[in-house]
Amino acid sequence: MKTRTVREILAAAVLTLVIGAPAALVTLRAQTPPAQGGMPDLVGALKATPGVLGVDAARGTMNGKMVIFAWFENKKAALAWYYSDAHLALMQQFSGGNRRKGGPMADVPDDGRPILAIASLTVPATPPASGGDLRSSVTQIAIELYAPLPGGLAAGGRFAPATVKVPGLIEVAITARPADAQ
Repeated sequence: MKTRTVREILAAAVLTLVIGAPAALVTLRAQTPPAQGGMPDLVGALKATPGVLGVDAARGTMNGKMVIFAWFENKKAALAWYYSDAHLALMQQFSGGNRRKGGPMADVPDDGRPILAIASLTVPATPPASGGDLRSSVTQIAIELYAPLPGGLAAGGRFAPATVKVPGLIEVAITARPADAQ
């Protein structure tokens, strides 16, 4: 009986490390100022961009990705980020100067609707030695653009900032139920 308890405690500790290690690594990196060419403060740079309605980040997703969600007021605001010094420096690291024909967001309508940009990065479990650039620190990066569709329900709050206008969104408060009614 005692051996089984020790094994269960050990298994729980290993599981905690496996689940918590990616988040701890990302948190440690976020609290450490970037070294020359290291991980930049993308969230801070986004928040400083005019027309950004909100920024959120997720760390340690099931597949090990770090994800940044940035809501832009409209196409003009998204382009302000695109042409910012921080973004241009990142693009240079990853694209080597390659650019989309027709220009950035050529196929995105300029209709005044908000745009959600989702950037996902996968960082290896063992980060490279300091001094490398961001490109050597990630094994995957993707930037995807989305626009809110009419409808939906937000009970007790929203994922998107309240400043993101969603036509037809139903917003309701969640009220606590009495303990005896559960």
